Amino acid sequence: MLDYDALATLTAVLQTGSFEQAARRLHVTPSAVSQRIRQLEQRLGSPLVIRAQPCRATAVGERLLRHAQDVALLESRLATTMPDILPAGVSPTLRIALNADTLSTWFIEALSACSGLLFELILDDQDHSRQWLERGEVVAAVTSDAAAVSGCDVSSLGSLRYRATASPAFVKRYLAAGVNHDSLATAPMLVFNTKDRLQEHWMKQQGIAHTSPPAHGLPSSEAFVSAALAGMGWGMNPELLVRDALDSGLLVELIPDSPLDIPLYWQSPSLMRDALADLTAAVRQVAGEALLPDR
Repeated sequence: MLDYDALATLTAVLQTGSFEQAARRLHVTPSAVSQRIRQLEQRLGSPLVIRAQPCRATAVGERLLRHAQDVALLESRLATTMPDILPAGVSPTLRIALNADTLSTWFIEALSACSGLLFELILDDQDHSRQWLERGEVVAAVTSDAAAVSGCDVSSLGSLRYRATASPAFVKRYLAAGVNHDSLATAPMLVFNTKDRLQEHWMKQQGIAHTSPPAHGLPSSEAFVSAALAGMGWGMNPELLVRDALDSGLLVELIPDSPLDIPLYWQSPSLMRDALADLTAAVRQVAGEALLPDR
């Protein structure tokens, strides 16, 4: 049996970044924090904390941190139904992997419906967010992959619709002769990062042969929209973010009525199904209102 006081101490050290800050959170002395960590490392025969500024977890320490947070989540849910027996403790922190466009459009509303929880959000492309679950580094993920990670439940959330958009001036300058392989080969494109394949998927959907145009790398959903409005390039913007700009004519679609719909799924460990029930319900409800229904 693990010493859960020691696990709570490890969690405090890694979340605050120092033994001194952890001591203040736990209302103990820094030497007591150091002793608990040292005893836990001796028992497990492995270092858990990289003593730097700030303190960081070793690989084993990271796994223990995830375990401690899972336990805190289970106890937090139990405390809501048995407050006289198990008093509420420190709010657990849940790590969730998702893509930036999901975060910028609808996900915060789902999180806000779950009081008593803290969240650490990991941003990654929707085609890659499931890998965080596979490595056991997050407790849930929004992903474009319908295939369940081993040991996980999958819920379909709907589809996030994207539009290939640019400013009218950009279209006039680069695409006046039409949207085709030759014109797109020289028209600057907006990409989120090297994992971003949405523009490529859209071109393929339109029957346009793959091309490698000059590209701006902009790792921000809001910056994507701003860059399109400024005429810097064309990109795949979530319809939820550019609907007003399209309605007003500040942005136009490269090819009218040619959306790209990306299906999204919620994946979380089956063993945590009950503990995550409220969060899962909130995510599914908000997604159902914001996203397009499954076809």
